[in-house]
Amino acid sequence: MTTMQIDFLREILPIILSFVLVVVILPALIPVLRRLKFGQTEREDGPQSHLNKTGTPTMGGLAILAAILVPALFYLRSCPEIIPVLIMTIGFGVIGFIDDYIKVAKKQSDGLSVIQKLIFQFVLTGGYIFYFFFVEKKEAIIHIPFTTASFTMPVWLYVICVFIFVLGTVNGTNLTDGLDGLASSVTAVVAVFFILVTRTGAQGLEPINGMVFGSLMGFLLFNSHPAKVFMGDTGSLAIGGWLSSLTLLLGDPIIVAIVGLIYFVEALSVMLQVGYFKLTHGKRIFKMAPIHHHFELSGFSETQVCFGFTIVTIICCLVGFMSHPMGL
Repeated sequence: MTTMQIDFLREILPIILSFVLVVVILPALIPVLRRLKFGQTEREDGPQSHLNKTGTPTMGGLAILAAILVPALFYLRSCPEIIPVLIMTIGFGVIGFIDDYIKVAKKQSDGLSVIQKLIFQFVLTGGYIFYFFFVEKKEAIIHIPFTTASFTMPVWLYVICVFIFVLGTVNGTNLTDGLDGLASSVTAVVAVFFILVTRTGAQGLEPINGMVFGSLMGFLLFNSHPAKVFMGDTGSLAIGGWLSSLTLLLGDPIIVAIVGLIYFVEALSVMLQVGYFKLTHGKRIFKMAPIHHHFELSGFSETQVCFGFTIVTIICCLVGFMSHPMGL
């Protein structure tokens, strides 16, 4: 089989299976979430248009996790490369589930404390680093975008950078999940990018990328505006776990700043807003952060913001192809 041929079992079937699973699971899950009163609690200081979303079922990310985990079990033997990515995806999803459960149980917008989240995330990331070096036998090599060159980092420095990178990516994807369909549509585009990258440069990882794409496309049927269900931290943290662990395995974490520019900008907008607010004793750079709320308060509809951010991600992924060895 040449690299231009499509491998149905690895590249197409995972997409179909995950899509179908989400489409089957969510119609049954949404009524259960409603009966359990697992609804979204909106911040009163947020956009007023979001207050009518209070009570909309959250934790829909459970369907995404199931649609990734179940098909993945059938690929573990033929594609063992997906194991560390699967563990990080499900692991961060579980952390998100705990966070979501606390929110809905206490009927508040905050779940786990910052310290509790960091402890869980540090433990999971530490386990991934161990697997990376001692099971996968990988080296601390990082590809330099727009070149065919790479550089090797000292292991101690690489480990520090991995913790920063994983936690930053996970929290960036989490912050992006603030509008109907936003995180789903942006990440679906990113997943397509990595399906294409791994089919030529890292065969064996294609199935889990297809599962992420298929599950998000199925989820968008229920999550596009007006959303019938939200993925919650269960889904958004899982996305961050998938993206960070995948790019580290590929030796290409820097590319996240290109194809995942939206995640980066969302996180940066929060840091700038908080820092400027404290520095100036109450002044703001944006009308509200994360930045998607700034656009909302500037007169753009949720659909317009979502569509615009998705277009930006498509363009970024095209640039990503130019920066990747596959496109050079």
